[in-house]
Amino acid sequence: MARIAGVDLPLNKRVEYGLTAIYGIGLHTAQKIVAVIGIDPSKKIKDLTDDEVTKIRKLLESDYKVEGGLRAEIASDVKRLIDIGCYRGTRHKVGLPARGQRTRTNARTRKGKKKTVAGKPKAGIKK
Repeated sequence: MARIAGVDLPLNKRVEYGLTAIYGIGLHTAQKIVAVIGIDPSKKIKDLTDDEVTKIRKLLESDYKVEGGLRAEIASDVKRLIDIGCYRGTRHKVGLPARGQRTRTNARTRKGKKKTVAGKPKAGIKK
């Protein structure tokens, strides 16, 4: 079983897709890692030798910030924005989109489940 950066990689996937299970590694980065180490990209993770897994682990530790370290850095960046009271920080604090998206419609992912406001007339009905 290949365990890298505290994550059990899916055994039946190709190496470049399996590496994306690690937080902070996308497909492009995974392809770079595979190219640098010289592993056949079509190889499955279950077919990797212990030596290849060790090379991947060492490369990630030395050149990339992944998993816990990356999560901590992102959390501290958001906390800094909130502490200095900038616009982006207040948007994070209130739980609204921070990058200029519209919120009148859409934005349900950040705003959460729809809350109905009592006393507001329904669209198209006039009193």
